[in-house]
Amino acid sequence: MSENSELRIAVIGAGPAGVYSSDIFLRELRKRGEELGLGTTARIDVFEKLPVPFGLVRYGVAPDHPSIKFIADALEKTLDNPDIHLYCDVEFGKDITLDDLLPRYDAVLFATGAVEDRPLHIPGADLTGVHGAARFVEWYDGYPDGPRDWPLDAKQVAVIGGGNVAMDVARELMRDADDLRTRTDIPDNVYEGLRRNQARELHLFVRRGVTQAKFSVQELREMEQLPGVRIAVDDEDFDLDEETIKAAGGNKLVRQMVEELFAIREMAQDMEDDGNVDYAGNPADRVYHLHFNALPVEITGTDGAVSSLRVERTRTGADGVMERTGEFVEYPVQAVYHAIGYKPAAAEGIAYDEHRTVLANDEGRILAASDSAQIVPRLYATGWAKRGPVGLIGSTKSDALLIVGHMLDDLAAEAGAGALAGDRDAGSIDRLLAERGVRPIDFAGWKRVDRFEREQGSREGRKHKKVTELERLRAIAHAE
Repeated sequence: MSENSELRIAVIGAGPAGVYSSDIFLRELRKRGEELGLGTTARIDVFEKLPVPFGLVRYGVAPDHPSIKFIADALEKTLDNPDIHLYCDVEFGKDITLDDLLPRYDAVLFATGAVEDRPLHIPGADLTGVHGAARFVEWYDGYPDGPRDWPLDAKQVAVIGGGNVAMDVARELMRDADDLRTRTDIPDNVYEGLRRNQARELHLFVRRGVTQAKFSVQELREMEQLPGVRIAVDDEDFDLDEETIKAAGGNKLVRQMVEELFAIREMAQDMEDDGNVDYAGNPADRVYHLHFNALPVEITGTDGAVSSLRVERTRTGADGVMERTGEFVEYPVQAVYHAIGYKPAAAEGIAYDEHRTVLANDEGRILAASDSAQIVPRLYATGWAKRGPVGLIGSTKSDALLIVGHMLDDLAAEAGAGALAGDRDAGSIDRLLAERGVRPIDFAGWKRVDRFEREQGSREGRKHKKVTELERLRAIAHAE
């Protein structure tokens, strides 16, 4: 197949969903392309609005996750492919539009992530000191457009949420700054902020029971090993009936999580009995309370700022159905963080399903409207843009395989071996961007950033030190 007849695919988003989909598309095309009449070669152009790739892995996961490096390394190996072309610092809807892409690409795949918190709908949610997880994560991950300072003067803090993001937020709020700096790539402003952190007591509230939490075992184990932190639990939360235990045992991941939580209960008791110590037996100056069956219902304030959180006790059956009891407890706190879900970003020109908070789609095929069954040809969604902000890397890969299958089948059903774009000049998109004054950062530019960050880290005895400023990232990436 000639260069002008090979398939042309545009991917919006260089996070895990976009990168995995690109890799799977090329592999599946090599496997099935001949029998489908599509040939076996394609050029995939991946557009990313940030100056650097990897999305959620770089800017949405807590810096102390040991798995980050391995995932980022795998994504980088995929991008280091002559059939995949990286265009960072190119924003869809601003620098390029759907009208620009459709004449140049046979299909467009949206792999955009989530940038906004789902709102907290309880009284007092607008008080000073109430924070959504997304902005806090942007701060401690050094997101280029994120805040550079964060208020950490609250001595008593609440975190609302029963998933891994809530655990990340709580763990970073209880973190020892020096320990985190040694082990991770946090920038200087985050280190200095955490050094000044006043939090000494943290409460994590999960509205349902122990077996309904969505924590991974890895998250729990990271919580267990916080230097200087004692864990505290309520024994009543662990009083499970036989039906609930049986239901939890039917799912391997849930069973492992529950077993770990019971181990944490024993650890918490030992920490208290040994005189308020941390996991290593050293004196603890902070305490981390883990509450289940606890539904936050109101945030109260003084002079416009958070002063307490009112929580209602709940009961949760083996089927996951939650009942309210009418029993309330008020906790004095000066800051409340909510991690109750993200809202995936919209994309200009693409219908958005507000109910499901996804790009309107049917198994990854973009729909004309959220209430329509009409499929828009050549447009697809994967990852959180398709399914919403749930699932880990395994779900992302499963999505990619499903959507790639649809793309290949749809392209094969078209005349001309799937070559639907009229402009098949590989340099066409580069000329368009140049005319608009847009200067993309390619894979070589990313490697310059990566080398610089490693060099900066090595000077301080660290493996890596993240650059956060937009213009500095651009300058490093474009330096010859």
